[in-house]
Amino acid sequence: MNQPLLKVLLTFCIFSQYTFAQQTPDSPEKYTAHNKGKFYIYWGGNRESYSESDINFTGDGYNFTLYDVGAQDKPKGWTIDYINPCRMTIPQTNLRVGYYVTNHYSIGIGLDHMKYVMNQNQYVKTNGYINLPQDQAGAAFNGIYNNIPVQMTEDFLTFEHTDGLNYINAGISRMDDFSEYFGITNTDKIQINLTEGVYGGFLYPKTNAKVLGKQRHDDFHISGFGVTAEAGINITFFKHFFVLGEFKSGYITMPDIRTTYRGADRASQNFSYFQRMISVGGIFKL
Repeated sequence: MNQPLLKVLLTFCIFSQYTFAQQTPDSPEKYTAHNKGKFYIYWGGNRESYSESDINFTGDGYNFTLYDVGAQDKPKGWTIDYINPCRMTIPQTNLRVGYYVTNHYSIGIGLDHMKYVMNQNQYVKTNGYINLPQDQAGAAFNGIYNNIPVQMTEDFLTFEHTDGLNYINAGISRMDDFSEYFGITNTDKIQINLTEGVYGGFLYPKTNAKVLGKQRHDDFHISGFGVTAEAGINITFFKHFFVLGEFKSGYITMPDIRTTYRGADRASQNFSYFQRMISVGGIFKL
């Protein structure tokens, strides 16, 4: 056999072996190697810490501002309410649905159901005035306030977003596989990911406020907007199920809070928050 023909045959054999090896690999590509085109959904619970905030109250006969008002969340603890469809809005919860547009980036929309409760009986500095008719309950607080400390008694004010501080938001997230740093080779069984994201949206709270003894409004109302950044760890099991732990930091401005059924009665406030969240979810292709 001449040398040119021998070279052609050898080249063909090598190419055929390479092609066959590529078509029938010993280690098929993992399902978790790519995320593009996958949907995800998660549900969980949260805790919040809130910064102090200045709250302005306006209405017929009053206009005053409370400075450095402290507040806290209202946790339920570990309870079956998280999975009871009739009571899911009682605890503080998170819901998000998203879609991976690339292997790393996803877009999503969600609801952070938080709760905000002003600390009762605290003393805060107050500026402004109260001038109500003498036959109204709040008339006992009539006067001019110039940095005067006032105790937040129930007769003066109760103020909370407890059903709740509903933050409806949308944004973009990134996820990176860090499994190899933990010695994990089969990510279809367990995969460890680092997540981060940014979101923005609007606040749709049901504010429970009683200002100067007036009848509360206590109904859903679009009150403001917020922005959030987050980072966390996603642990995925058997390709489709995951546990997600995240920290979120955000800023909320609420210029239009309904406080009573009188249209002129309003409140406004700005504050930052820090959220801790644990959720469970699934990721899949349709």
